[in-house]
Amino acid sequence: MQHQPPARDLPASWPPERTAWLNTGAPMPLLGLGTFRLRDREAVRLSLHAALENGYRLVDTAAVYGNEAAIGSALRELLPRCGLSREDIFLTSKLSPRDHGEAPTEAACLRSLQELGCDYLDLYLIHWPGTQGHPQGDKGNKERRQLSWRALERLHESGKLRAIGVSNYTIQHLRELLASCRVPPAVLQVEFHPQLAQSELLDFCRQKGIHLQAYSSLGTGQLVGRPEVVNVAERQGRTPAQVLLRWALRQGVSVIPKSASPARVAENSQLWNWDLTHADMEELSTLDCGKRYCWDPSSVA
Repeated sequence: MQHQPPARDLPASWPPERTAWLNTGAPMPLLGLGTFRLRDREAVRLSLHAALENGYRLVDTAAVYGNEAAIGSALRELLPRCGLSREDIFLTSKLSPRDHGEAPTEAACLRSLQELGCDYLDLYLIHWPGTQGHPQGDKGNKERRQLSWRALERLHESGKLRAIGVSNYTIQHLRELLASCRVPPAVLQVEFHPQLAQSELLDFCRQKGIHLQAYSSLGTGQLVGRPEVVNVAERQGRTPAQVLLRWALRQGVSVIPKSASPARVAENSQLWNWDLTHADMEELSTLDCGKRYCWDPSSVA
């Protein structure tokens, strides 16, 4: 993770030790609320309220999640109630795979801003390196990605997107992007957990100043029952979920756990003032086997 002088002041509600610095010079919270499959308006409101009350300052959504309007509405209600403003929140959304291309990307981004009721986004990601409706091996994917990035660069330069990045990109996809871009990606968001440690990808991102952000930190819930995770949790007096999230944070990787349960949202925030030992990390490293619980982008041309 690359630390640089801040381009703007750190909001008072963001503790420095819970903050990453992007290659834009802007801060980003290390803990965020994921909202995948969180669509019901009341569920969104309850989860978001619990998150804000428990120190989450990043909210992650996407056009394909279908909840941008619900999140925007909830933030307008909850921020004043929690004594917060828009500037206290780091808001991320993502380009739908159906909207690749220069003009479609710009229109999609502006649509997300309208749905969320915002003048700007703190981060906007290309959600997937391929294009919906085209085979993964379609060689046109590369050109469409480049056109999408060109549109994001313009929106970034206009101030509507304070940072731009990608999701589900491989090292090869990143190399292609870095070879042609004017603005390098600030963030790569990928599936990342002890069974999919992606050490080569993490090293590459560190070398290039790209911040790695983890999704599916719990392996869609499958990892919390693994004996290795349970053993570490018992030694630490923590929950398996907290151990899995701390495993990523210890490597400088930010996390965006999702839960529809306010109690679980609060529990997942208890990640500070304790750490995993070297022995804990070694035990968890034995799980690494390249297992994916979500999507595999490696065959996307």
